[in-house]
Amino acid sequence: MNKNEFVIGVYDIIREIPRGSVVTYGQIARLLGKPQCSRMVGQAMSRAPKELHPFCHRVINSQGRLVPGWEEQRNLLEKEGITFKKNGCVDLKKHNWREVAILPKMRKL
Repeated sequence: MNKNEFVIGVYDIIREIPRGSVVTYGQIARLLGKPQCSRMVGQAMSRAPKELHPFCHRVINSQGRLVPGWEEQRNLLEKEGITFKKNGCVDLKKHNWREVAILPKMRKL
């Protein structure tokens, strides 16, 4: 898989994240068969085209932390019913998209 295919795969996955759920950069990288490339997922997200902006706030880091400096992300997640722990991290036990594990069976890259 080349870099362009990887980026397209990232965008395909984030389109599928339902309201009220989140996915980590690492989960996306693993789904694409590149578990060591979570930073590349972040790079792809930072360059996402406008039509994907309604989905980008649903991608967070593995500890549940939000994107530094993106103040609106928390508000967008809260509007979808996402809850946060006292430390400000998303409660991944409640909101991590469980169905993400079946995506490779549904998609062809």
